[in-house]
Amino acid sequence: MKRIELLDGMRGYFLLFMLINHIVLQGGLWLQSVNLDQVMFVEDAQGFVFLSGFLIGLLQTARLLRHGAAAMQASVHRRAMELYLYSLALVVTARLVENHVPGAAEAFANWMGTAGGLEHARNAALALLVFQPTFMDILPMYMLFLLAAPPLVRLVADGRWPLVMTLSLLVWMAEQIGFGDLLGAPLQTWFAASDGQGLRGAFGPMGWQIVFVAGLVAGGLTAKGGTDWRRLFAPERTTLPILCLIVMVFFLPVRMITAHGLIRYEFLGPFESMALRPSFGPIYLLNLVGAGGLLTWLLIAGPNAKQRWVAALSGGLHWLFALPPLKLIGRHSLQTYAWHVGIVYLARYIDVTVGPFDAIGRSALALACIALLPLPALWREHGPALRRRARAALS
Repeated sequence: MKRIELLDGMRGYFLLFMLINHIVLQGGLWLQSVNLDQVMFVEDAQGFVFLSGFLIGLLQTARLLRHGAAAMQASVHRRAMELYLYSLALVVTARLVENHVPGAAEAFANWMGTAGGLEHARNAALALLVFQPTFMDILPMYMLFLLAAPPLVRLVADGRWPLVMTLSLLVWMAEQIGFGDLLGAPLQTWFAASDGQGLRGAFGPMGWQIVFVAGLVAGGLTAKGGTDWRRLFAPERTTLPILCLIVMVFFLPVRMITAHGLIRYEFLGPFESMALRPSFGPIYLLNLVGAGGLLTWLLIAGPNAKQRWVAALSGGLHWLFALPPLKLIGRHSLQTYAWHVGIVYLARYIDVTVGPFDAIGRSALALACIALLPLPALWREHGPALRRRARAALS
């Protein structure tokens, strides 16, 4: 199936800003104020998870229709195993650095926990990806989604996508009332180490799965054909983008005052319980639907909109997502995500052991991190040719 370059550019954009947001430096980083989460309850991680689900639905539904269920399931399981190896390599490397590199234990104490290297409970939790160090938690969650994907792909291919979305919504609601914590309580007990942590992760899979499943359904419907997205998102159909814009504008002032620390969540009463990021609470779901619907309409219908400013805005988005560096890292998104974790940990170590730096130093360190981000993508695309040239030169 031909690649959709626009999606590669979008994934690259989300990866770039996830890297920027994950760089933790003493004194802060001004680049982090130029981000979606400063004005809405939408983050780059949500877009990344949705697009990952969309591509799984698109590619695996096509594989199912052409080669059968066995080939589709084998492909998904190979992908899950690949992600497990990436995750295991990350935690093993971080553990070795933490235990053997001077100053690393102090630099990563809040990210890796303080349990010693000989604690079997912690090492087992790391190997099973139950204990997820900071910024290493999307890949294990994505693995769970992949393992659940084959039956969902089959249901979508059979035209039973309403059932898939209904089940996903029920699981999401179960997370909102605490079932995720209930199911995770035994793991916390079994794997508890000397620092009191057993089960750890920034994402509640039962809540976040609705983002992935929605993408999978959209991708599956696209692969099946018969879904005319250009008709659904036509320039003359402005009701959807207007409703999406209303949702975003409604939450805009609340997000701005909370993002900049002008008021704490607990003073907003029930709002606090609805804006829980780990469980992907209702506020995040509403904002994602609003932002996603508006963005989709702008990308599909925007170029033909009657309003010149709308067409210009759509053109700007298409230009942004067509940037070659973004498409490059988007084509190798999972490898780039794993690599970005190492970059973030390296920046943290430098900042703690050598810093703190002034504003110029922090900006220079961040730019160096950004420059390192495309390396695995460049190697995957150009490494084979370089190796062939090297062998030819030697021979």
